[in-house]
This record gives sequence, C-alpha cells and structure tokens, in this order.
Amino acid sequence: MEMLVRSSAEPSPHAEWWKGATIYQIYPRSYADSNGDGIGDLPGITANLEHIAELGVDAIWISPFYKSPMADFGYDVSDFCDVDPIFGTLDDFDALMARAHALGLKVIIDQVYSHASDQHEWFQASRLSRDNDKADWFVWADAKPDGSPPTNWQSVFGGPAWTWDARRGQYYLHNFLPQQPDLNVHNPAVQDAILATQKFWLDRGVDGIRLDAVNFMMHDLNMRDNPPVRDASTKKTRPFDFQHHFYNQSHPAIIDFLERMRQQADTYSNRFLVAEVGGERGQEEMKQYTAPPGRLHSAYGFLYLYADALNVDLIRQATKLWPEDDQTGWPSWTFSNHDAPRAISRWASEDHQRAFARLSLLLLNSLRGNVFIYQGEELGLPQAHVPFDRLQDPEAITNWPETLGRDGARTPMPWQHDQQHAGFTSGDPWLPVDDRHLDLAVDLQNADETSTLAVARRILALRRENRTLREGGMRFFGETNENLAIFQRGTGNDALLCAFNLSDETVEWQLPAGWTTIESVNLRGAATDTLPAYAGLIAARS
Repeated sequence: MEMLVRSSAEPSPHAEWWKGATIYQIYPRSYADSNGDGIGDLPGITANLEHIAELGVDAIWISPFYKSPMADFGYDVSDFCDVDPIFGTLDDFDALMARAHALGLKVIIDQVYSHASDQHEWFQASRLSRDNDKADWFVWADAKPDGSPPTNWQSVFGGPAWTWDARRGQYYLHNFLPQQPDLNVHNPAVQDAILATQKFWLDRGVDGIRLDAVNFMMHDLNMRDNPPVRDASTKKTRPFDFQHHFYNQSHPAIIDFLERMRQQADTYSNRFLVAEVGGERGQEEMKQYTAPPGRLHSAYGFLYLYADALNVDLIRQATKLWPEDDQTGWPSWTFSNHDAPRAISRWASEDHQRAFARLSLLLLNSLRGNVFIYQGEELGLPQAHVPFDRLQDPEAITNWPETLGRDGARTPMPWQHDQQHAGFTSGDPWLPVDDRHLDLAVDLQNADETSTLAVARRILALRRENRTLREGGMRFFGETNENLAIFQRGTGNDALLCAFNLSDETVEWQLPAGWTTIESVNLRGAATDTLPAYAGLIAARS
C-alpha cells in the first residue's frame, strides 16, 4: 500500500512532540566516517541526515561523542561538555544540530551521569587524597580487615565492582569497567555539577537527553552485601548474574534527583528527558522514575530488548505494565540497540529474516509509547558476524563465546553495496562490514520500491500523521493463539485494529466486518481468512 511520505522539513504537528514520537538511534562510531580514519564522526552524521529525515522519524538520539579514552567506546566520559577529537568538535556538533533542525528533526543526546572515566579531572583529583574538594565525588570505601573489597558487589563486565587505589589506600566502586568509577551522586556538589552539565547542553539547543544507566546513580550508604540468586533456572554467564542487585544500585533517593533534573529541563521549552532503566527491577523502576507529575517524561526499558522470543504474552505484559491512568507515566520501546543483538537475529531464522524485519517494524510502530529505531533496523540488518580477532567490545571478549556480545550490532552502516567497506569509510573500519549486509545497502534499497527501507518509510509516515497510533490507548482482543497478536489502538471512529502473525506458519484469521486495511506487510496474495507467516496489518473503520 502506497502512502505519501512527509516533506523532510515539515515540522511535527503535535504540541508535545515527544509523546508517541519515533526516535532514530545513531551509534556515531558506525554511522558514517568523513575523514577516512575508520571511525564514524559528527560530520559523517551531518552529511547523511537526509536518509533519516526521509524515513519520517521525529528525532535522532546520538550515542556518546564526548571526550573519552574509549575503554567502553564513549560511555567512559573524561569531559561531559566537549567532543572527542575522533568525532569532531563542538562546532561540528552545532552544525549537525542546525542541519537536523532544518530537516525537521529534534536532537537527543546521551548523557552518562552514573559514572565517569578514570581519566576525568574529577576522578584524578578525587584519588589524590581523602580531604581535597573532590575527595567525596566518587564512591570510596575502606577494605575489610582481611584486605578484601568492602562488599560482594559484582561488576556488569565481570569480576568485583571494586578496585584498589594505592594512593588513597581505599577501594573505589565501578559497576562497569574499572576505568569507569562511579560518581557519588548522593553528594550535593556532584548533583550540582551534573545539573550544570545538563544546562550546558540544553543551553546549546538540544531537544532532549537520554540518561544512561539511571538506576546505577546511587548506592547503599550502609554498604550491605547483595544476596545471591538461588533460582537454578536463571541463566548465569558472568559473576554479575549470581546476585540480586539490591544495594549497588536502585537507591530510593535517585527519584529526588530526577525531579531536580526535570525541574531544570522544564525551564526550557518542550524538552524531553528519557531514562535507560535495566535490571531485574527495571519495569518497576521505569514506572517510579516517570510517575507524574514532575519526574522524567519517559523511560527506555529492556523488556523486548533482551527477550529470547517475541510472542503475544510479551506484548500483553508490556501493555499491562503501562496502564492508561493518572498515576502511570509514558513508556518507550525498542527492539534493538547498540547493547543487544539485533532483533531479527534473536527472533527469526535466517530464512525468514526479510519478512520478519518488516513485521517487526510494523509491530513496533503500532505500540503505545515512544518508538526507538536503531540504525540499520530500517534496512533489515541481521546481527553481523565479527571474528574473535576483530572483537572490540570488552564484554564480548570477556564472555566469548557464551554471549553474542555487542560488536555484531555495532558494525558499520552499509551505504553503497559496490564500494569498499560498503561506503562507510575510505580507511580500515574499526569493525568489519558483514558481507551479508552488502545486499541490504541503502543505495540498493533506495532504488527498490518493494524494499524493507521503502516499507519502513511507509510505516513511519502512517504513525507520524496518525494521532491514534502516536497517543491512543491499547487493548487486546481475546485471541487464544499464542502467535496471533490482535489489539486495538484508540476508540470510536478513530480506532485502529492491529493484527500480527508472529510465527513462521500461516494462521487462520479474518478481518472483522466494518474494518478496512490501511497498511500491511507480507500479506500480498493471501487468502482473506488467513494471515501468512510474519504477516501483519493495521485496519481502520470502514
């Protein structure tokens, strides 16, 4: 079904632009390289923003591009208010933002306030002594009498979450890499410094901020040990998985600080704050951090992101978690990002990935909440294969081969099928291009009206212009087939009926009388009383 795609410069007609918005995540190392050093950069993004604008999304979210030693590829920040030279300069960022705004795109940046780099001047000062003005800006604690770490807390990336520092004669906390010491956000001076950082970027004109690892921002001041996970069925691939994380994260006082952040954001016009919240209590904390009034606008969760399978129960669970009432905030959903294997490789066999890529785009854009689309998702890219000797991700290297790691979702964007490194760079790319991605390159799909990219543009145009899809309610119908998701968005004459076959087999189902299909995928030539494998549709009242 053909639909008109908006002009790239057409502004969003919605007063609260962020509510129900579609947001495109850019991983800058892998989007486009402008200078041939093999690493994507800000000028590369600016030169290729038309591709995103033509999709019909509302905003871009750019993963960290700040000064960093790159131990965790930018999530170890050594200067929160400057650009790392490998990505460009502040002037390059300003040019990117001006171009995005000219194309009708809002700009969201990624800020990391739970930890910093061990090369940050704050940490370099903090480790000098126990009595300087930055001494309490990070989480320090004495060793136990036997010299062991203060608690049993484990790092996400493996091993104890504490590292000994001989100069201070104490351990410092790092929930991630040792090169990522945790900020002591209990300290009012640290909170003020974070708010100053937030103000720096809001003053510069950004439209929103994604807050990384929000529930890691504060620790238990009593330094209690985490209890073990006794459920034998829980998959454990790293020491972190053996504990319930009650005390190294998720402190109740986080909420008070988030309210301070929201108060500052509200002094600007129509800004957007969204939290990344993961972990075993992530769903509960997402709701706490976004509860109206006065907290964050939305939260970005992991319900779909790490799910092994896509089924009706998962979608029902998401719907129940976010009821339409005055006490519950507004969710954000994503199927893929830079930290998780790509959804089509997790949820579909290789033979069905093209069909599933289209189904997942239609389903994601049919959900109630904000939608985050990860670069390459509009092309139907599968998880790339990265040989062990080319791995860059410290988590992947540590846990290989038990986990797929993150590198396979971070490989370069394929722009041109017949160019070296798919047109991403003229140099040696920091991660290799998977040969399977060449046939899915942007240039080939731009020339094909039946491509996944063309389908993505169509779907996104529909969501952008349809208030029911953006903001309407969502309720399930009583289907019993575990692979058949049938739900309604909105009510009355504006209601939309959404139907999805989540399996690789045809299922019996017929569109009820009084409804007309306005968008569909993988349905061409199907009988009127069936939904083929990975088929989906949206229907409006006739």
